[in-house]
Amino acid sequence: MNDENKKYETAIFAGGCFWCMVSPFDILDGVIKVESGYTGGHLENPTYKDVKSQTSGHYEAIRIIYDPEIITYKKLLDAYWRQIDPTDDEGQFHDRGPSYRTAIFYTTEAQRIEAEKSKNELENSKRFEKPIVTQILPAKTFYLAEEYHQDFYKKSPEEYKKDRGISGRDEFIRKHWGEDYYSIF
Repeated sequence: MNDENKKYETAIFAGGCFWCMVSPFDILDGVIKVESGYTGGHLENPTYKDVKSQTSGHYEAIRIIYDPEIITYKKLLDAYWRQIDPTDDEGQFHDRGPSYRTAIFYTTEAQRIEAEKSKNELENSKRFEKPIVTQILPAKTFYLAEEYHQDFYKKSPEEYKKDRGISGRDEFIRKHWGEDYYSIF
């Protein structure tokens, strides 16, 4: 079977700054492409400036195109939970405001069910002291972010490392997931 006949699927996750969300998914077998963008808002064709101003209603998000014969949606969800603070409804790490909140945007009813199940399992695990506030929402139009945001960690590695380093994301991940973080890779 050649790639032209393959049936790829789409997952959309918001987890704060999209720069930090691309690289962990980009390395997973079965992930074809990870794109940075905006979704969930009311303004058509938003720009980074619109979203960052917190007036468009959009989340910074990533869209993952993946091969379900190689990686499951469940495995993508497992990777997602390990990238975020699911208890923070005010943003993520040093990025604050509505555009940096967490959300899972489902594209099918099967994804909605799997996301709800995954969220409930995480809540019941008691890994976090506070409740899980990540929303599970129907997917809306996904607008690609400007080109300079795409694969930012590759295009601007020093700026990416600096921003990620001061964000607090990695410390949070180590504190809450420890060696379990690596079990998804």
